[in-house]
Amino acid sequence: MRAISRRSRVYACACIFGVLTPALGITSNSTTEPLPFDDCLSELRGRALADGVSAQTVEAAFPSIERNERIIELDRKQPEFVSSFQSYLDRAVSPKRIDTGRDKLAQHQAQLADVYRSYGVPPRYLVAFWGLETNYGGYFGKLPVLDSLATLACDTRRSEFFGHEFIHALHILDSQAIELDAMRGSWAGAMGHTQFIPSTYRAHAVDGNGDGQIDLWNSLPDVFASSANFLRIIGWQPGERWGREVRLPADFPWAESGLSTRKSVTEWKALGITRADGRPLANSDLQGSILVPAGHRGPAFIVYDNFRVIMRWNASISYALAVGHLADRIVGGGELAQRPPEEKALRISEMETIQRQLTALGFDSGEPDGRLGPKTRAAIRAFQQQAGLPADGHADQGLLEALRMESQSRQTDSDPAAPSL
Repeated sequence: MRAISRRSRVYACACIFGVLTPALGITSNSTTEPLPFDDCLSELRGRALADGVSAQTVEAAFPSIERNERIIELDRKQPEFVSSFQSYLDRAVSPKRIDTGRDKLAQHQAQLADVYRSYGVPPRYLVAFWGLETNYGGYFGKLPVLDSLATLACDTRRSEFFGHEFIHALHILDSQAIELDAMRGSWAGAMGHTQFIPSTYRAHAVDGNGDGQIDLWNSLPDVFASSANFLRIIGWQPGERWGREVRLPADFPWAESGLSTRKSVTEWKALGITRADGRPLANSDLQGSILVPAGHRGPAFIVYDNFRVIMRWNASISYALAVGHLADRIVGGGELAQRPPEEKALRISEMETIQRQLTALGFDSGEPDGRLGPKTRAAIRAFQQQAGLPADGHADQGLLEALRMESQSRQTDSDPAAPSL
């Protein structure tokens, strides 16, 4: 079995880049026992041929495919801590990444300008995605893509999705876009400068330099054009910003923060919101939402439709804010006016405790998974409102303590024989 020399960096969940199509999976559900790997490969071989992959490609590719147990470990493993917005942003938008981004923008100015004219995505955003995904091509991932996808397709957890991606990867080989030995990427099968998974490669990658091939490893014109084409298809609005940092008034209604609330810029302005430097917002019908990723003590942002497009690339608020902020910094924008507060990171187990306690108190946060998703944020806001706290939807050690106190209080109130505290 091939050894993994270092853990692949993954900025995005693989499923972000494509739309699931009919199942090509090897097992029907997560409780089914997996087939032996050789039997699973035989089934994948049959599916590939039935889907139109040439026999020549199948015969060349399959003998070298190996199961990699380390990939299963990486798929199962969760980080111990939930990264705070401050620590995430410091890593994602570091001074070195900003400086390198400016160099790359200048170096590839002509190519990026051509892409802008064709697709309407400004160069600074393409460079920012490039920087966050692979550090400007510094690390693509070293794992054979077919090994990764076959290993995951023959596992029980997400076999349907990865079986589908495995077939797409074979089609890419069949098109002679890349040699088998060169098709390497992340443990989840993401590839090239901007980490497309195979289905996205086939659906949205384009030939940017007119050589008749699409190569997201070695051709930056292809990378830039493909990334812009994907953004355009998923809804990028030419001529609009992603958003900006703003200053909120002291009496801001915190329950109206979050992506679920949309108002025009004019309406937000009427509530006392200004630019971060105190200057007034323009009057505009452009719809935006207010985000406070570090809670009411941290920076605030107004975000527009293009921010939501960034989240279709990677469904993480922190990632999307990092893309927008890095893009701004690359073209000379300044640091945030309000730095996120220092706060102790939550453990994944503590986040799961928050979710369980919210649900037990009547605020449905969904299945406890240690992730701060939209349903958990809504449950937090509902609890905060009831408890008289700023309803910013933020999870931190203070929220955990407030939930514990509320749970203890309700237990005491429900038991007349309990000693008074």
